[in-house]
Amino acid sequence: MLKCDPQTYKDLELGKLQDILREYCVGPSALKIVEQLKPVQNNEELMKFLQQTNEMVEIRREGESFPRLEFEELQSEIRMLPVQNASLPQESFARIRLASAMVNSLLFFFNKRELDFPQLAELLSNVEFTKEIIEKIDFIFDKHGKVKDDASPDLLYVRQQMQSIKRSIHSTFDKSMRKYFKKGYLSDTKEGYFDDRRVLSVLSSYKRDVVGQVVGNSKSGNVTFVEPGETVPLNKELEQLKDDERKEIFLILQKLTFEMLAYLPLIKDYQQVLTKLDFINAKCRLALLLDANLPAINENKAFDLIDCFHPLLKMNNDSLGKKTIPQRITMDENSRMLVISGPNAGGKSITLKTVGLLQLMLQCGLLVPLHPNSKMCFFDELLTDIGDNQSIVDELSTYSYRLKRMRHFLNVANENSLLLLDEFGTGSDPDLGGALAEVFFETLYDRKSYGVITTHYSNIKLKADKLPEAINGCMLFDTETLNPLFKFSMGQPGSSFTFEVAQINGIPKKLINRAKAKLDSKKVEMDQLLHELQKEKSYLNRLTKEHILAQETADKHRQYYEVTKEKYDRKLASLQNKAEETNKLVSLGNKLQHYIDEYKVGAKKKNVNDPLLQDLKKYIAKEKSKTEEAKQEIRLKKQANKKSAKPNKVVNEYQQDKIKIGSKVKLIATKQTGDVEEIKGGDVTVLLGFARMKVKLAQLIWVSN
Repeated sequence: MLKCDPQTYKDLELGKLQDILREYCVGPSALKIVEQLKPVQNNEELMKFLQQTNEMVEIRREGESFPRLEFEELQSEIRMLPVQNASLPQESFARIRLASAMVNSLLFFFNKRELDFPQLAELLSNVEFTKEIIEKIDFIFDKHGKVKDDASPDLLYVRQQMQSIKRSIHSTFDKSMRKYFKKGYLSDTKEGYFDDRRVLSVLSSYKRDVVGQVVGNSKSGNVTFVEPGETVPLNKELEQLKDDERKEIFLILQKLTFEMLAYLPLIKDYQQVLTKLDFINAKCRLALLLDANLPAINENKAFDLIDCFHPLLKMNNDSLGKKTIPQRITMDENSRMLVISGPNAGGKSITLKTVGLLQLMLQCGLLVPLHPNSKMCFFDELLTDIGDNQSIVDELSTYSYRLKRMRHFLNVANENSLLLLDEFGTGSDPDLGGALAEVFFETLYDRKSYGVITTHYSNIKLKADKLPEAINGCMLFDTETLNPLFKFSMGQPGSSFTFEVAQINGIPKKLINRAKAKLDSKKVEMDQLLHELQKEKSYLNRLTKEHILAQETADKHRQYYEVTKEKYDRKLASLQNKAEETNKLVSLGNKLQHYIDEYKVGAKKKNVNDPLLQDLKKYIAKEKSKTEEAKQEIRLKKQANKKSAKPNKVVNEYQQDKIKIGSKVKLIATKQTGDVEEIKGGDVTVLLGFARMKVKLAQLIWVSN
């Protein structure tokens, strides 16, 4: 279970993610859960929540036809149903029907998918598929939500009477209107409406000549609205029938309410299931927005965050069209105290906040924006000291606040704590504050705590280098352009590049040199050494990239050579075959030409050409025999190949025919996703994060190109 204090939530800005979740919720109950979003205290329950969200993300990413979550909450219906002789309003039955249809469609979706999405399917274990609720409601209401005429015999009779009275009213009114119109008593509009009743539009000068009840006047006073005397009793009778209709509808709905009471436990389950799915769906939509995933969860205290992003930074950069540099941050029992150094405005604080916010998101049951091959673990305590928290009201300075915060850390920190300390030790005299910070660092280290610390203090960097379970890291800086790269690198401390940053911000070089002269020579030498180390590392990184690029280019040219060679080999073989066929035909032509030349035309002796013809027949028979033997040999080879060849069934189930170099694929066994780097026959090399794996084509599922 993870404990956080309000300051940690504020420092890591969890509230901004809650704002996004609120927009994705359908009902107020899910909104309430978002308002109270906190780390889940039970790790077993936390894993269930994470897997539920991950399954929903899988459904969305794989394009499954998941039912659209459209429903209205049933809280008021659940309260009203047990009340004796209660009658639910018409809209309540529409909500119950919608919820029942929604749950039925969910049960239909998860039918035979329990193995694929076990955690989501388990949510529906308490509800059952039933059409009875829908049938009972549909018997009373039409598709527009109005009570049907035949909902009861008495209602049918009352409505028939109402229709008859309405016809009489219209007929009588039309008769009166024609009569007074002929007399010229009516205005151009002839009629109007008052309280849903038709009334005559009488010129005010004739209002006493019209028999009826005056109900109002126009704004100008020129027109008086009169209800004809003949329709007054009819309208009164209609009002009585409407009252009878209301009473009968109340009795019908009261009876239907009593019938719904039998389904109250199921309706309560509807409310619970739909609320949970509403919240899970909101978390899923947030995960899709952030391209978030569920990492592997370690039982021991270790994490490997591959290609991780700070979600709020990435969303902001995406809106501005800026690229966000992904980071890789690794910590375990041998590197549990990470000290990050480097230039100001180089990304130290963001890297620290990324670790903290991702850990907080995970333990609140949210998926996190990193590569799916990443690994994370659970902590019991997450504590932060980030930013300037001085208080004028409490007369608390920045340094006083930090000391007060550190006192709290020293009281609670243990081997299950993750501490995030930004600009560790600042706020006081550099030498004195640095010495105290070093003592705090050693104490937290001795407590076996895990921590990510950003600092400019050389003594903290040196201490991290000496302690076996601590490690330095730095934010990289381009020493040629004097610009921060916003890339994190593990294993070595970084220079603060104080003078370089001053230079790019326009501080004169003369002033910078004077400042250097005032420093202890050893401190300048150490900073210069860090500067040179980082410069060399940048150079080596560039060489490595160039080497990889050269290797890739060589591989491309080799592949091109092999493809081209194979093409020319085939062409050469084809030309050789054609040359052999041509030579054979030339030989045959020469032989036949010989027979033609030897044939004697117009010879006086009979049968003089018989020996020649006999020789020709023998030659033709011999050549024909050779042709038949060649054909027979081809037929035998084909039969032999058919017998020896195993049946080759092409399985298109996972669209493996689409897999090519550059495709995104998923391993069937582990569900890890990666990119295809090389294909040789049935063997495929897949890049999974920073690892390469060679697998068979049949072990992969095509995802996208």
